[in-house]
Amino acid sequence: MVHGMSSRHTYWGLVACVAVAGASTSGAQLEVTGVFSDHAVLQQGVRVPVWGKATPGAVVSVEFAGQKKATKSSKAGEWMLHLDPLKSNLTGTALKVRDGKREISFTDLVVGEVWLASGQSNMQFSLAACASRLPEGQDAMTNPASLGVRMLRIGCGAAEHPVADIDREQYHWKTDSPNVRKGQSAAAYFFARRLHEELKVPIGIIETSWGGKPIEGFIPRPEFENHEALKPILRLADQNKLEELKRLVGGVWVRNDAGLPGRIFNSRLAPVAPYAVRGAIWYQAESNAGVAEDPRNYRLKMGAMIEGWRRVWKQPAMPVYFVQLPGFRDEFDGWTRVREEQRLSLEIPNTGMAVTIDLRDADIHPANKIDVGERLAKWPLALHYGKKDVIPSGPLFKSARFTGTTVRVSFAHLGGGLMAARKEGLAAPKETPATDLAHFELAGEDGVWHPALAKIASEQVVVTSTAVPKPVAVRYACSGAPKNANLYNRAGLPASPFCSRLDFLPWSPPTAKKK
Repeated sequence: MVHGMSSRHTYWGLVACVAVAGASTSGAQLEVTGVFSDHAVLQQGVRVPVWGKATPGAVVSVEFAGQKKATKSSKAGEWMLHLDPLKSNLTGTALKVRDGKREISFTDLVVGEVWLASGQSNMQFSLAACASRLPEGQDAMTNPASLGVRMLRIGCGAAEHPVADIDREQYHWKTDSPNVRKGQSAAAYFFARRLHEELKVPIGIIETSWGGKPIEGFIPRPEFENHEALKPILRLADQNKLEELKRLVGGVWVRNDAGLPGRIFNSRLAPVAPYAVRGAIWYQAESNAGVAEDPRNYRLKMGAMIEGWRRVWKQPAMPVYFVQLPGFRDEFDGWTRVREEQRLSLEIPNTGMAVTIDLRDADIHPANKIDVGERLAKWPLALHYGKKDVIPSGPLFKSARFTGTTVRVSFAHLGGGLMAARKEGLAAPKETPATDLAHFELAGEDGVWHPALAKIASEQVVVTSTAVPKPVAVRYACSGAPKNANLYNRAGLPASPFCSRLDFLPWSPPTAKKK
C-alpha cells in the first residue's frame, strides 16, 4: 500500500488509504499521480503542479512544451514540481517524466481551461439521458464534429480518509466523440461546449458527481470543525447517531456512508488536488431539501465546502458557480427554502448562480441541461474571460423599500432592463408586455402571505395588495414549482426567487404538518 504525499495532505493530518495506480505499485518505482494520463488538459496561465512517487532521493525531471523542470524526491519517496505558466495549445504534446533509470510518457496533452464539476444526479445526468428526451440533446450527442472538450469522470466509492490517488486504468481523460460524449455529464458538457465556442481553447472537465448524495459528503471533513454551526453534524455522525442527526436543525438524512462528512471529497476530490484548475461548477441540493431533509443552514454548508476546496487547491479566490434548483412539485416546500439558501450563498466571494426556476419539469431530473450549462458558462465568460457583452445573471433581489401600502423592489443584474416574459422549451424567453408579473406576495407583521399585484416601473418592481395594508415583507416565486415565473431581464435570464425576510419563510418536517 502506497501512502499519500505528506506535503499534499498536511491539511488533513491523515494518511491516505488507497493504493496508487500508475506506472507501478512499488514505492521504489517512478510513479506519476493518476490524474495525469494521455489526452489530459493542463490549465493555461498558471504554475502547473506535477507530482508522484519515486525512489527516495531520486532526481525526477518533467519535460513538456519546451520546459524541463527537476526536483529531488523526499525521504518518503514523494516528489512535486511546477511547470511555468503555459499558453493555450490545441496540438497534442507529450509529457515525459524521468528519474535517470525509468521514463513515463503521456501523449496528446493539450493546454486550455480546466474546471471541476460536481454535485448529485442532475450534474451526473448524462448526455445520453438528455438525448432520450430532448431532440436538441440528441443532435448534440451525435454531432460527428469533435470539439476541444475533454473529460475525466471519477467515480470512486466513499472513503473514510483522503485518498492519495485514482486508478488511471479506470479513470482517465477522454477526448470528445459521439461515443464518449453519451456517458458524460450533460450540464458540464454544455458548459464546456459554450466555453470552447467562445474561447477557442481546449476545455477540460474533471467530473466527480454522485447521484442522490447530500452536500455533507462533498465538504472536506476539517471544515465541519471550522464552522460552529456544522460541528454538531460531525459529532453526531462520528457517534453514529443518525436519527439525531436527521432531527438536528439543518441536519442531514444519511442513507449510506457516502452521505457522511467528507466521504465523497475524500475519494473523488482529494486525490485530484492540487491539479491546476480555473474553478468549479456545482449542481446539488435535492438531497438536502426533499422529504425529511432539512434545508436550513445549506448556505453555511456551501460556504464550508467552497472554503475547503479553495484551501486544498491553494486557490483562495477559486470561482465556484452553482445551479439554483428549478421547480419540482409544490409539496416540496423544502426546495423553496433551499433555493433561498442558495441565493444567500452568493454572499460568498467569487461565486455565481445559474437560475433555473423557469426550467420547470415534471421529472426531478429536467431534460433541459442545455440552458443549465449555457447559464453556468455565462458567469466565467463575463467575470474571468473578458466577454463584456455577456450578461451573467438574471435579476437578483437587492432591496425592498416599504412606503405605506406600496413596496418597491430593486434588483442587481438588470441586463438592459426588466421585462415580463415566457419561456417555452429551448427558445429564448418571449416578452409578454401586457402580462402582470406572477408569483409576487406580500406579508404584514402577522407573517401571513397574500397574493399581490406587481408591475415593472422602470428599473424596479412595484408591489401592492389590498389584503396587506401595511406590508413588511415581499417574496417572489416562493413555492415548490411556480408555474410561469415570468420576471426576466432583457438579456433573457430569469429572476431568482427571493424572500425579503428569511424568518417569514419557515420550514418544518413533513411529519409536523397538518394532514
